[in-house]
Amino acid sequence: MQAQFEDYEDLTGLRFPWNSFPANKQEEKRCVIPVSCLYQPLRPKTTPVVVQIPPSACRNCRAILSPCCGVDPNTGTWACPFCNTRNQLPPSEPAGQLPYAVSPEAQDIEYVVPPPETQNPPIFMYVVDTCFGDDDEFKALTDSILVSLSMLPPDALVGFITFGRHVNVYEVGIQDFQSFYCFNGARKYTQAEISWNLELTGSNASRLGVTRFVQQHAICEFNLTALVESLQRDSFPTEKYHRRTLATGCAVNVAVSLLSQTFPKTGARILLFSGGPCTQGPGKIVGTPLKEPLRSHHDIEHDSKVEKQYKESSQFYQKLSQTAAGNGHSIDIFIGAYDQVGLSEMEALADKTGGVIVQSDSFSSAIFKRSLQKFLSPDEATGMISFGLNATMQVKVTRNLRIRGAIGHLTSLNNKNSSVTDKKPIGVSGTDSWKLGAVWSHSAYSFFFEIAENTPQADFSAIQFITTYQHPDGTRRIHVTTTQRPTAPAGSADLITNFDQEVAAVVAAREAVWKSVADVTNQPADAVRSLDRVLIDLCQHFASYRTNDATSFSLPPTLNLFPQFMYHLRRSPFVQVFNSSPDETSYYRHCFLAEDSTNSLIMIQPTLTSYELDKEPEPVVLDSTSLKPERILLLDTFFHILIYHGAVVAEWKRLGYQDQSDYAYFKEFLEKPRLEAADILVDRFPLPRFIDTEEGGSQARFLMSRLSPSTSYRNAESMMNLATSGVGDGESGAVIMTDDVSLQTFMEYVKKAVVKPE
Repeated sequence: MQAQFEDYEDLTGLRFPWNSFPANKQEEKRCVIPVSCLYQPLRPKTTPVVVQIPPSACRNCRAILSPCCGVDPNTGTWACPFCNTRNQLPPSEPAGQLPYAVSPEAQDIEYVVPPPETQNPPIFMYVVDTCFGDDDEFKALTDSILVSLSMLPPDALVGFITFGRHVNVYEVGIQDFQSFYCFNGARKYTQAEISWNLELTGSNASRLGVTRFVQQHAICEFNLTALVESLQRDSFPTEKYHRRTLATGCAVNVAVSLLSQTFPKTGARILLFSGGPCTQGPGKIVGTPLKEPLRSHHDIEHDSKVEKQYKESSQFYQKLSQTAAGNGHSIDIFIGAYDQVGLSEMEALADKTGGVIVQSDSFSSAIFKRSLQKFLSPDEATGMISFGLNATMQVKVTRNLRIRGAIGHLTSLNNKNSSVTDKKPIGVSGTDSWKLGAVWSHSAYSFFFEIAENTPQADFSAIQFITTYQHPDGTRRIHVTTTQRPTAPAGSADLITNFDQEVAAVVAAREAVWKSVADVTNQPADAVRSLDRVLIDLCQHFASYRTNDATSFSLPPTLNLFPQFMYHLRRSPFVQVFNSSPDETSYYRHCFLAEDSTNSLIMIQPTLTSYELDKEPEPVVLDSTSLKPERILLLDTFFHILIYHGAVVAEWKRLGYQDQSDYAYFKEFLEKPRLEAADILVDRFPLPRFIDTEEGGSQARFLMSRLSPSTSYRNAESMMNLATSGVGDGESGAVIMTDDVSLQTFMEYVKKAVVKPE
């Protein structure tokens, strides 16, 4: 059954927790997990369907002709399943012949249409931090920027802004000399003031127009390269025991306002490179004195002064993100700093515009360099950049459904209609259309629905997703995915039989993460209680058990993995903030809300692979019992790729056996997990952190924190007695020093809660 769900995802980009929909509101309430889906519009297909014709749309609701439509070739009409309007078939079709759009192969189809006259080539606006403490770090950043510029398409439009204490907007279109306009970083400028100062409007407008600031790459490449090579660090002195004066908020404001004025409603990316926190002007994170610490989760929750500044800065960036999103401009954030830079306040810039975030310790690190290159690397098949721009999505549903909202990197377009509900909204709600900004092949969005009241019960529900975006080749694409889900008879087992527990875990996790993002005061304990309630209610409705008898508890096969997904989710950095800064938490949550079902599951429950001599590599449970002295473990958390050497293997490695010809097999053994890790690193974006450690190593904590502590210090003695008594293999795993309960203990609590009478 799970393979069928995955095959359907490969075909359409869709995964549903409930592949049969409930028949009525009472059945829907019993489901606990909302009627929803995870949709990946540009998921790579083995045989994509791309046609060079405009789609046929319903004259009433603008739904697209699809296999769900009823076609009458005798009258040459088709019936829209979403509003029941009859429409004429395309006149280009021969008499009596059905259009290709109604064939089963067209349930996922992409139409190529001419671009609007106002559409421009992709635009890249660089916003570069120049305020660094040493030349090496600044040189590493400028070198990477030069590499990225060489990767841009020749027809792309490019602009360049630098910032430190002040903000400089360069005239890249002027070939004879380098000139720039300077803005006071401590001021909060309006868009009108920025336009006036840049001589874009009014009597002050320059005859050269916008090409001074945004010019075609092929024309300004030499001038731009010379500019980057000649850049100097911010020359303003920094007092002792003070941070550098950095006007990040002002720089982003100028970039957003400049593009909004010159290229509205067209695809653009603002690339922000930040090496420190904003310390002055709008969006300020912290003051310059080092005695003033950067805010923590505790400060945001309990210090009224910090909370006020945090909210003010967050609201400033929220407004900028809404402006950018409305114009189809995405904002990408590249961080190279050991300390926080204020990502928690700035996260809306990327979240609401479809931008990416790359977080690294330094601009000289491989994480930053390789992620930036992968970001701009052309698609192997087409040779063009691998993302779409200025994307929007509209969702159509049949009358027995209502749209509750969506969760992901998108913004509401506020065109509400009768298919949208006001009751129990989720995520970005109140609309059936959203602005996506930039969209990648891995971009995934979750949509939530509910069964409509006072409507006749239907045998099936139909949903149509219409994604419109600017393709890298300059055309406009309309990607249409249409699906039908059967209605499960009331009281039948069809609901749980067709339950997809993997995507159900992802949907539940997205709900929990969204609530935490929307309300920073939401406590981890609240999120944990909410997840526990979901798990207990779901088990009460679909598990088999006798009241007050935990030993009788039994889960159906389609639900047997869901409890362990919830267990690991409760302990994940998406829910728990202990030992994480606000910036780290925002980064983890941003990545989670961007990824498809496979990567999302890896984030929830990391994969663990075991390597042993004379054995093939095999997946093992994410448990402390998997720690063995003669074993190598490969952990993939999405954010980290970790190789862990057991005590015996680490000792053999220190003795240098791998360098001796008689032990070539041991050298090959050590290389196996590294080769697997290299394969993962090639395809992952952003590049994960690679860790090579051993038992007792300081970085082994990244592995220990994700393992279920079946052998913690609490039960170490009993486990040792069990091993020495001859039961088991004598190797019960390493002892983990934690107060967390193990998966087995967690399940005992769940069983007791489920079988307890209400």
